[in-house]
Amino acid sequence: MTSHSAVVLTIAGFDPSGGAGIIADVRTIVQFGCRPAAAITSLTFQNSEGVFGATHESAKSLRAQIIPIVEEAKVDAVKVGMLPTAELILEVAYLIREGRLPPPVLDPVLKSSSGYELIERDAVEVLKRELLPLARVITPNIPEAETLTATTISNEAEMREAAAKLRAMGARSVLIKGGHLMPESGLRSQQSNERYAVDVLDDEGEVAMFRGAWIDAPPVRGTGCLLSSAIAACLATGADLKAAVNSARKFVADEIQNSKFKTQT
Repeated sequence: MTSHSAVVLTIAGFDPSGGAGIIADVRTIVQFGCRPAAAITSLTFQNSEGVFGATHESAKSLRAQIIPIVEEAKVDAVKVGMLPTAELILEVAYLIREGRLPPPVLDPVLKSSSGYELIERDAVEVLKRELLPLARVITPNIPEAETLTATTISNEAEMREAAAKLRAMGARSVLIKGGHLMPESGLRSQQSNERYAVDVLDDEGEVAMFRGAWIDAPPVRGTGCLLSSAIAACLATGADLKAAVNSARKFVADEIQNSKFKTQT
């Protein structure tokens, strides 16, 4: 990484245990050869067992973190993660509309993997209305896409329908991650009957399906953070969205595979 490295700003929550949030984002951004910058939206209290609480920043303090960064250096890409309040969502939207930030990779974090609510209920509608249309791409997992679209998703066809619905709500591009589909959902190869993982990308109406071998490994925290920040880093270095998603998926698969190896050893 050099002084000329592309700058990627992550706007997200801080996980002191390092498994998710800004620490995971920064590690990923560096892995892709970019220079990380960060603004904290919330200080969470968590470890690998779960989330036990959080204290949130104000719009004023978030802006105060971001303005010095964008005034000193050109930000090439932005990843947005945990935005727990309507106030913070509106502030990020203002910064984008003012031209201070490029259209972000938006990871619409709603709940932790342990089930803790990471966004206030009234803020979800604000997220959909104010920020979703400003993003370069949004990257919901299955439960997040179900909440945002008020639909049930159990197979590839329903993933595509949900992506189209999110685009109809104003999203420019949507990547729905299929890792939460259950084994009985039918995502198996007709030739070998082996399970596979699938993600659906709807980029301004052009749909691409990404499939890969299912990795039987213990759940890995922060995979959504890794994926979205990896996509942002790839976009910052000039990749188109489809190539960025492909590279990011490979990165996350390697992380899951490495986690499996560490668990076995």
